Order: sequence, then structure tokens, then C-alpha cells
Amino acid sequence: MNKGELVDAVAEKASVTKKQADAVLTAALEAIVEAVSNGDKVTLVGFGSFEARERKAREGRNPKTGQKMEIPETKVPAFSAGKLFKDKVAPK
Repeated sequence: MNKGELVDAVAEKASVTKKQADAVLTAALEAIVEAVSNGDKVTLVGFGSFEARERKAREGRNPKTGQKMEIPETKVPAFSAGKLFKDKVAPK
């Protein structure tokens, strides 16, 4: 499912126009991205949590030359699915 299909599904479930659904979905995604990039954790109960995680520095190899190189530490976005989401995807 891509964003357009998601907008269509949200518009149908919420009984709003596609334009309104797109505006709300875009605003929600922008708010999540902005909060996580500022170091905040966004928790949507039953769905999951978005947060920034530290990835430690590590040694890697240049694929072209095979030469060793140091990969610096960085922050990466991460998502952890909530219990209800996990149970819906993989029922017991």
C-alpha cells in the first residue's frame, strides 16, 4: 500500500474527502518526523513508537577496494510495533 492508497482508505473509513484525508495524513507524518528528529519519542498506544536511536561507530569495508574504514556513529529513526499491532499481524 502506498500513500495514495492509504489516503483513499482513510478517506473512506473517516467519511471525509480524499483532499482532507491527505492533508491530515501529511500533517501527522510531518509532526512525527519533526518530533523524532528533535529527539522526542512518539508513542501511539496500540500502534507503536517512533524514536531516534544511536548507532555506534563500527569498522566496515569499502566494497570497491576492500579497504577497512571507520563508519562514524549516527542517529537513525526506529519503529517498535505495539502489542495490539503485533497481535493483529501474528495472532496466537
